[in-house]
Amino acid sequence: MESIRNRKGATKAANIPEEVLSLLNLGEIESVNLTEWLAVDQKILLKNVLPTVGGQEYLNDLVLKLEAASMTRGMKAIRTLGENLHEILVKVDEETADQIFSLLANHPSDSVRCWAAFIVGSTTDIGIDQLLIKIRKFAADHHFGVREIAWMAVREALAKDLMTSIELLKEWAKDSDENIRRFAVESIRPRGVWCKHIERLKNEPQIALPVLEQVKSDEAKYVQDSIGNWLNDASKTQPEWVISICEEWEKISDTKETKRIVKKAKRTITKNQ
Repeated sequence: MESIRNRKGATKAANIPEEVLSLLNLGEIESVNLTEWLAVDQKILLKNVLPTVGGQEYLNDLVLKLEAASMTRGMKAIRTLGENLHEILVKVDEETADQIFSLLANHPSDSVRCWAAFIVGSTTDIGIDQLLIKIRKFAADHHFGVREIAWMAVREALAKDLMTSIELLKEWAKDSDENIRRFAVESIRPRGVWCKHIERLKNEPQIALPVLEQVKSDEAKYVQDSIGNWLNDASKTQPEWVISICEEWEKISDTKETKRIVKKAKRTITKNQ
């Protein structure tokens, strides 16, 4: 088992060893790369996991929802499960809901924790401040997949109340945890990946400066990549603004970190020159 846990992971789904795929679908191990993450059969995983967290009675309904969506792998399947699990949990008593959610949120499987992140993201009766408190655990998760799902799960809510979100994320951008700082930037990227664009930030990227300024010379490459991508997104609609910000940052923050961010930020601009 130790050799399995320390594996590098196959680069093609067809090359994932049967034992590894079986353990992934049982929920006993985490994926180690995107190939494995996408290969997990969420329907099989659901059948293996839900009875162990007290959700046996909801299994058939959830399986039908997955089958109706014609999706058993990847983010859409995970989102479908998270959203429908949320619908179930709001109808049961609070103690049961809390118990099931806690078991999902702390499960050994990264996919199952992703379900829990989408449960949080489906919550619409709380403010942005409380939503961020609830998603923080997933934003700080040690697994890359859970961290990506965390910002995707709440992005729509953040975009709907953008100014409040920016004010709160400004503090997240100062956090000692690089995963939290990265979330502050990635969650409100103008374009992003696998998500809807935030039109206001495409047209008015300057309103996000309270967040961006906090990380303009961040020491973590994980955060540098995120802010470089954020500005590159903005450069596709507001190139002059991005050029101006990059020039200003280079003047006031003459560091290798800022230089790396600026290079990444201007890559589309440079390509088009």
